[in-house]
Amino acid sequence: MNSLADVWEVVLERLRSDLSEVSIRSFFDEVSVVTMEDSAFVLHCNNPFKKSTIEARFMNYIKEALREIFSSNLEVKILDDEQLAAYHGVAPDHPGALIDSDTFTFETYVVGSSNKLAYAAARAVAEHPGENYNPLFIYGDSGLGKTHLLYAIAHQVKKNRSDSRIVYIKGDDFTNELVASIREGKNFEFREKYRQASLLLVDDIQFIAGKQQTQEEFFHTFNTLYESGKQIVLTSDRPPREMTQLEDRLRTRFEWGLMVDVVPPDFETRLAILKNKAALLGVTLPDDVSANIAENVTANVRQLEGTLNKILAVRDLLGTQVDENSVDRVVRDMLKADNEYVPKPHDIIDYICKYYNVDEDTLRGQNRGRDIVNARQIAMYLIRRMTNLSLNDIGKEFGHRDHTTVLHSLDKVETQMRSDPAFAEVVKEITTNINAKH
Repeated sequence: MNSLADVWEVVLERLRSDLSEVSIRSFFDEVSVVTMEDSAFVLHCNNPFKKSTIEARFMNYIKEALREIFSSNLEVKILDDEQLAAYHGVAPDHPGALIDSDTFTFETYVVGSSNKLAYAAARAVAEHPGENYNPLFIYGDSGLGKTHLLYAIAHQVKKNRSDSRIVYIKGDDFTNELVASIREGKNFEFREKYRQASLLLVDDIQFIAGKQQTQEEFFHTFNTLYESGKQIVLTSDRPPREMTQLEDRLRTRFEWGLMVDVVPPDFETRLAILKNKAALLGVTLPDDVSANIAENVTANVRQLEGTLNKILAVRDLLGTQVDENSVDRVVRDMLKADNEYVPKPHDIIDYICKYYNVDEDTLRGQNRGRDIVNARQIAMYLIRRMTNLSLNDIGKEFGHRDHTTVLHSLDKVETQMRSDPAFAEVVKEITTNINAKH
């Protein structure tokens, strides 16, 4: 063997005695050797999904192969793009290494009735950025594929226009970068980075709400990009009108283009997602096993993937056959761990009444006493946060109040929680106790 690359080829050859060719191709095609030093064999993988999968499932196989080659124990480290850049003493080309991978593309996105409109809108934006649906605002609960669509848009735009300046950032990281730029006197560089982008992707934009200077900066960034015909795509866990701490001028701009939501996938889509993910992992799941998982794991895509990964880990580590019994155990464990319990509005109202010693008719009615209003607003807030009810449906629970009254209640509770730690603890305690009733 003349080089470390040759060593890696021998390692891969030895892995083939334990792993399928599909697994080798699926997970190790983007892995390369960086160095071997201080009894450590250092690899690089620019795909976070493959990197984490190798670390979780295949690390022992690599170590065993190296032990056979060198007759000694070596530690194995896998660097991502930023770690590799730090190793070489340079900054990474761009923060979104996933943009260049084939993991999160339109081709790997499973489309169903729950996300069909969001998918179609994302494809339209990727093919003709800045022409239609600007901004594109995608909202829905965590784990439903919003970030996947952002990366798919970026991947397609870069494929069609290789010179595009694509910027991906999370809402809270935008704030962190702004603070750092002010502290270091790099305001110009910060603004240039975002205002010179041809495609701006902001994940979890809700985190800028309530932060005055961040909203001010993003307002001007938005205007600059929009007026120059550059595409903006935003994701959030709620629509703009429910971001009670968001400035009105930003709220109206977020609503200028197209707003689309993604909701938990139906059974058929969950089944398709499972089969697609299993195929990527080089695994064929029996139909009854797939149906069992899809029937019981309903919250989001991330939970489905976690269940599948745990089933495969149990199989690999314990040698347990993938059958209905083993799947039942894993599914029960996952549901217990994720606390999928969703209380009914009545459960929340009933507990609030007992906590504040008020009868249900009074809480639901028109009494304007200070303590009653406080309890009613907390009840509205918790129903919104803990159930799937719309603002209008929540209003119906309280004497047919309209959605603006509910929004006002959410705003009051969120504002007081920020300014009054004792009040925030009360809300947290009530939430915990309602969940504990399950």
